[in-house]
Amino acid sequence: MLTLTSDAVQVIRTVTADPQLPPESGIRIQSGVNGSDTLQLSVAPAPEDGDQVVEEEGARVYLEPTTAAMLDDMTLDAKVDPKGDVAFTLADNTAPGTEA
Repeated sequence: MLTLTSDAVQVIRTVTADPQLPPESGIRIQSGVNGSDTLQLSVAPAPEDGDQVVEEEGARVYLEPTTAAMLDDMTLDAKVDPKGDVAFTLADNTAPGTEA
């Protein structure tokens, strides 16, 4: 199952803290357009039918089923640059030199 770093948790909680969003809002990750290898990330008010829900310390990530399988054994991280732009990255937890 996808895991979240503490930085990812903090960024997701900040992004979904908008009072105009429902309390169950989260980040949804889904496959790219036309079967591309890219992933799309968006703020979602709730999971869609069939989504896998990853929740950690109040941060929610909704994964479409195909994406959930692809991101199994991976970690989502987030960094904020000095301009305030957010970059999400994925790391493989099964890579050599990492503990499973």
